[in-house]
Amino acid sequence: MLYVSLKYICAFFLASNHSSLVVLGPSNHPLPYPTRLTSQSLKMHRDAWLPRPAFSLTGLSLFFSLVPPGRSMEVTVPTTLNVLNGSDARLPCTFNSCYTVNHKQFSLNWTYQECSNCSEEMFLQFRMKIINLKLERFRDRVEFSGNPSKYDVSVTLRNVQLEDVGTYNCYIMNPPDRHRGHGKIYLQVLMEEPPERDSTVAVIVGASVGGFLAVVILVLMVVKCMRRKKEQKLSTDDLKTEEEGKTDGEGNADDGPK
Repeated sequence: MLYVSLKYICAFFLASNHSSLVVLGPSNHPLPYPTRLTSQSLKMHRDAWLPRPAFSLTGLSLFFSLVPPGRSMEVTVPTTLNVLNGSDARLPCTFNSCYTVNHKQFSLNWTYQECSNCSEEMFLQFRMKIINLKLERFRDRVEFSGNPSKYDVSVTLRNVQLEDVGTYNCYIMNPPDRHRGHGKIYLQVLMEEPPERDSTVAVIVGASVGGFLAVVILVLMVVKCMRRKKEQKLSTDDLKTEEEGKTDGEGNADDGPK
């Protein structure tokens, strides 16, 4: 009886406005007074089954923590390249990607930058094929010497001039990899070859130091061996003296009773 009364009371408080749902009584019959659920009460019941915001945020944070972060494309280039004036220079640029190269989607840009504050000038592209833009600065001296299928996009600059000094940028896109690779090479032109370093002095100094150390180690070993022999000889003499003392003592003891 108490159960039925409580059920009627709860239904009465929930039924303040009309709705399409009707609360049933204990015998599955509609209640005689207005007991229709409001949209607000229906929303309360529906929200009760939804996950708590804190739980949802916790689950999302756990999910994203388990997903490994994306790794940017790795581009390998020399930081500085010294080239003799009038010679040919190969500007090496290789990259690592998680995906194979698809020539229909792969793109490449080579740019030249005369100074740090200067704008970049594009002189070579790859859009399904190599496109040499033939800048007035380089004309026909630029040649593509890489192979995108082998992750090599190097270029060769023929007959390097003093005006070619500057920064050369290599930009790579290899979809579906979302990260763009970038390599930067500073080209320095030399008027003459640097003098070769004479290694004879270094060899002589190294041999002298090594020989001196060998002699020192040998002397130390000889001194150590002599000390050990001396210590062993002293120990032998001490033992012999003790044995002689014991023998003399025993002889005196035997002479007494006679």
